[in-house]
Amino acid sequence: MSSSSLSVARGSAMYVGALLGPGLLMLPGLTAALAGPASVVTWAALLVLSGLLGWVFAALGIRLPSADGVRGYVALGLGRRASTATSWCFLAGIVAGAPIVCVIGGGYVAELAGAGRVTACLLAAAILVAVLAVTSRGLRTSSTVQFGLVVLLLVVVAISIVGGAAGAEAANWTPFAPHGWAAIGTAAAPLMLSFVGWEAAAPLTARLADPRRQLPRIVAITLVVTSLLYLSLAAVTVAALGPRAGSSTPVAKLLVLAVGPAGVVLASVCAVVLTMGTINAYVSGAANLARTLTKPHDDADTPPRWLNLAILASGCVLIGLLAGGVLELESLVTVPSALFLVVYLGCTAAAWRLLDGGVRVAAAAAFVVVLVVLAFTGAAAVPAVVVALVAMAARGGRAGGGSSPAAASPRRSVQRAEQ
Repeated sequence: MSSSSLSVARGSAMYVGALLGPGLLMLPGLTAALAGPASVVTWAALLVLSGLLGWVFAALGIRLPSADGVRGYVALGLGRRASTATSWCFLAGIVAGAPIVCVIGGGYVAELAGAGRVTACLLAAAILVAVLAVTSRGLRTSSTVQFGLVVLLLVVVAISIVGGAAGAEAANWTPFAPHGWAAIGTAAAPLMLSFVGWEAAAPLTARLADPRRQLPRIVAITLVVTSLLYLSLAAVTVAALGPRAGSSTPVAKLLVLAVGPAGVVLASVCAVVLTMGTINAYVSGAANLARTLTKPHDDADTPPRWLNLAILASGCVLIGLLAGGVLELESLVTVPSALFLVVYLGCTAAAWRLLDGGVRVAAAAAFVVVLVVLAFTGAAAVPAVVVALVAMAARGGRAGGGSSPAAASPRRSVQRAEQ
């Protein structure tokens, strides 16, 4: 195994970090406010969808273990123009989304400390710079840091779950659906955005020494860890907090139940860890894709300089506007989500053409659900449409643009790749 290869443990840490984000700290409260105890049903349903997506991306990664990641999958399934559009939507989502995720994490810490918007934005800037400094050291360094972050996260969340379980009361589960059964669907729209992440880790399959053996283990570990975290937190939030479950800082309240006032400090640490882990995993995955678009023969394991500069520039603009009160976080958060949903749309459509059997059915089901969720993003989908159209037009204007030869017979192309 080369020095830049990922082990199962490091690969699992990168995948877990990509799926979990600072939203884990507030979404149990948000969904409880929307659907009451029935929000646990929403979590369970979307975990099934996450399993379908994990299955699809694992099948694609085993058949096509390439640094191209989503770019390679969509090229084989739908052609080069669609592949280019999907790739640039993914990179645009990273560039726009990294600063926003950092603001969410910084805002959580600032709220717990009783600080204001400017403090939240300063914390966000510090987190962003720290993560980019880590990823610039290469994949081995970033995966080592990621492993440590995930272990720390598991410890903190376990403390909150155990502490909350000790204060659980059966009466907090009734009425089970205080806002009606339709609220389960209402809660799914914002919650779906916390399950974005499989596409970010896809390019990292090229760094696995034996994808056919390692990838199923990594996906299985990721599904088990994320399912236990999400469902346990959702259930304990309802059972222990009851009427207070709709708080914007439910994990902090659970940690206070577990360890007293020190729980606020632990929740702050957890917010920083989740934020750094998410950005670290996304930038590491984006680095591989960015190189294949601009320097296809470059085998370095560090992000291209232009990608880091683009993220920093985006951070300066977005964090600065948020600090000045010119923009509100709520108006921005669904923009990168819409970009990533377009990526899922392309990947699941390509998987339907490339794969066979049960996983092909899973791809079709995931495609339909992603399309429905994308429709709920509304005006936030406009930047994604613009990026996709510009990328397709630019690709079509080049010599050799148009459909990929592989797209004419995608399954034969997959068979050749497997050989």
